[in-house]
Amino acid sequence: MRAVLCHAWGDIDDLRLEEAPSPALPEGSDGWVRIRVHASGVNFADTLLIRGEYQEKPPFPFSPGMEVAGIVAEVSPGVEGIREGERVLAMLEAGGGYAEEAIARASDVTPIPDAMDWAVAASFPVVYATSHLALSHRARLQPGEVLLVHGASGGVGLTAVEVGKALGATVIATASSPEKLAVAHAHGADHLVNYATEDIRERVLEIAGGVDVVYDPVGGEAFAASLRSINPGGRILVIGFASGSIPQIPANHLLVKDAAVLGLSLGQLRNHRPEVVQQAMRELLAWHAEGRLRPLVSQVLPLEDYAEALRLLRDRRSTGKVVLRVHE
Repeated sequence: MRAVLCHAWGDIDDLRLEEAPSPALPEGSDGWVRIRVHASGVNFADTLLIRGEYQEKPPFPFSPGMEVAGIVAEVSPGVEGIREGERVLAMLEAGGGYAEEAIARASDVTPIPDAMDWAVAASFPVVYATSHLALSHRARLQPGEVLLVHGASGGVGLTAVEVGKALGATVIATASSPEKLAVAHAHGADHLVNYATEDIRERVLEIAGGVDVVYDPVGGEAFAASLRSINPGGRILVIGFASGSIPQIPANHLLVKDAAVLGLSLGQLRNHRPEVVQQAMRELLAWHAEGRLRPLVSQVLPLEDYAEALRLLRDRRSTGKVVLRVHE
């Protein structure tokens, strides 16, 4: 098969599209699935993975890509509810998706309807599961609460806008340009804050007087503004650090504010509470079928253009999701 491979920690230009052996199901292990990949979602975490800056460090050589959509080619013993020839989406163990075939744990594989486009399906698992589990499972977002979403036009932020609206929240979206804010507004954001020209805290206080839940995949100054905007009893969700700055949290502010900062690791939940993740995926796919979620795939590029796909995310030139087309 063809696969984009990383042979040593480095940058995007160090990756190579090569011929590689098809991945085999782990010998002697039950509960695995091999997938013929039709499309692979591209995530900001992939840029960290190839530099050795991600929490998972797979052995070399490996392929980036944490989510795929395709057709089941093989199942190992012990797999129930998934059959060969079935259309599925899947989350992968620390990469493997930028390839014509990939293997996944059966607990990370979800059947999809025939009507679901490959690119949409490949863009779905990581970001929507992250937002659903963060907002409903960790923060316990309630109808009528105010949700502040940073980086609201990006791959994960935009899903938080949609999931927040589906859960009944009032959503305040922040982004760095009018164009990006327009994307967030089109997907349900009630109020918009341009943090390139406006002070986040001042605008939040003007709009709502404070927020109950913050969804923060950015870190840095956005986190500091969130801490100063949170209502008593509020919750700040730490999703990532796209700004490159990891905030140091002053515990005295949490005490005075009666607030909480919550981390969300999708990988930990998949390892230790897979049933929670599976339930979230079922609900998300039901919402998608009902038209309550409208995934935005802004670019679909052929596998050969993997470098451009990664640069789009690294340089923050994309909205929604970027997807690699592997098989037609």
